[in-house]
Amino acid sequence: MNEFSLEGKVALVTGASRGIGRAIALRLARAGARVAVSSRRLENVQPVAAEIQAAGGEGLAVQCHVGQAEQVTALVERTIEVWGRVDVAVNNAATNPHFGPTLTADEGQWDKILDTNVKGAFRVCKAVAPLMEQQGGGKIITMASVAGLRPSPGMGVYSVSKAAIIALTRMLAVELGHANIQVNAIAPGVIKTRFSQLLWQTPQIAEPILHSLPLNRFGEPEDVAGLALYLASPASDYVTGAVFVVDGGMDVAPVMGAG
Repeated sequence: MNEFSLEGKVALVTGASRGIGRAIALRLARAGARVAVSSRRLENVQPVAAEIQAAGGEGLAVQCHVGQAEQVTALVERTIEVWGRVDVAVNNAATNPHFGPTLTADEGQWDKILDTNVKGAFRVCKAVAPLMEQQGGGKIITMASVAGLRPSPGMGVYSVSKAAIIALTRMLAVELGHANIQVNAIAPGVIKTRFSQLLWQTPQIAEPILHSLPLNRFGEPEDVAGLALYLASPASDYVTGAVFVVDGGMDVAPVMGAG
C-alpha cells in the first residue's frame, strides 16, 4: 500500500469544516499527510484540526474565505510557515445561494457562486502552483459535480460553475503537466451533507433519484474521500485532466420510458 502513502507530504483542504471537505482532510491525515484545513470561520474548522491531532496526526486550522484573494494568499503562506511546503491542494470550498430556474437568479447570486466556486479554486491553484513547481511536482484536486456534466433542475447557476471547474481542471492539467503537477476533478452525485440536504431530505426530490440509483443509496462523504486519497497519492502520478464521477451509478441509470 506504499503507493497510497502520504508520509512526508503536506496537504491543504479548503471548505474543510464538515461534509466532504472534512472527510477528505481526515482521510489524507490517516495516510500520513500533515493537513491544513480551512473555512470561512476559524471556529468551524478548529475541531477538524483537533480531530486530526487526536488521532495522532498533524493538523492546522486556518481561517480562509476563498472569495478573498488576500485570505487565500495568507492560507498558503501560513501552511508554508508551519510546514515549509504544499504537496496537495484540494479545492472543496463552494456555495450555492440559489435554487430554482436559472433565469430567476439575480446578479448577486451569480457573482457569489462564480466568485467562490470558480475564482476561489483559481486563486488557490494560482497560489500553490509555483510552489509545487519549485518542489518538483504536486497534486491539485478540484471538486466538480455531476451537475457540471449534465443539467440539474433547480441548480442552473451552480451547474454552470461546476462546468467551469471541469474546464479549469482540464486547462490547468495541460498547462502544469510540464511541472509534474497533476490536476484532476471529482464529480460527486448526491452526497449526504448539509450542503446538499435539500436534495436528499426533500421526499419529492429524493425518492425519484434514489429509486433510479443502481447502488440504491445516497453517498456518504467517505465515499468521496477514498478517491481523493488516490488522486493525492503517488498511485495517480500518470493521471491528469480527468473527471472522476462518484454518484452511485446515477450517470448510467436507465431513463424510464426511453426507446
